[in-house]
Amino acid sequence: MDTTTATALSPDQLFAFQRDGFLVVGGLLARAEVDAINTAFMAQAEAGPVPGMFDGRPDAPTADPLARLPRMMHPHHQRHLAVGDIARRYMLDGRVEGILTDLLGEAPIAAQSMYYFKPPGARGQALHQDNFYLRVQPHSCIASWIALDDADRGNGGMVAVPGSHRTDIACPEQADRSLSFSDHLVRTPEGMREEPIDLAAGDALFFGGAVIHGSYPNTSADRFRRAFICHYLPESASEVSDWYRPLVNFDGAVAERDAATGGGPCGGGTTEEKGPH
Repeated sequence: MDTTTATALSPDQLFAFQRDGFLVVGGLLARAEVDAINTAFMAQAEAGPVPGMFDGRPDAPTADPLARLPRMMHPHHQRHLAVGDIARRYMLDGRVEGILTDLLGEAPIAAQSMYYFKPPGARGQALHQDNFYLRVQPHSCIASWIALDDADRGNGGMVAVPGSHRTDIACPEQADRSLSFSDHLVRTPEGMREEPIDLAAGDALFFGGAVIHGSYPNTSADRFRRAFICHYLPESASEVSDWYRPLVNFDGAVAERDAATGGGPCGGGTTEEKGPH
């Protein structure tokens, strides 16, 4: 796949990830790469719905910005589209592979790609934990969240709870749907606090599947908060939620893993919202 030189992390970066559960890697993508990704996905959105990937409509009869520009799910499955090739290329990018290998201590396997538009006025996503959805066992999943616009508190940038990677996966409560497009909310544990994570376009945030994180509405007048997000699991994992299969190795080959079993933290079948963030 992409032959871009793998990125090696410093001891300080590895320590920060182990301490907080997340790590920001600045300038992972160049400005030209960011612009090319955004141009392709904006053009695809204008083309209208794609079954299984995108159900937005430019002429949606509602004031909700997310009716026009919801997230695109698993674009790497759409190999016949330009965005499909782009998503697959950056999902399996060598720079991402190098960072993930350092963070996991073993080879990563790709499970999911997503593109978020988050236009002005869009709701955020309430605090949650990714492995509630991916159900990777043993171990957990890990996310690569690449900012494609400057992302801060003004346009609904990310927040995360340092140290929450040491907590269990919780059964979520009902979220406030006026602030969150998703139903699920995981409250910040006593003694911890959420922390805003401001990112410049091209920066990447990596975080583990138990980290409590989310975002608030985009309250800006004219700023998107676009992002390309992928989820991965360590090579030693034996199962993952069925919705994320087929998995892909970084050489492009299909990676076979069992579908996740068991009831999850809620005691019954886990309700998937078809992808975190």
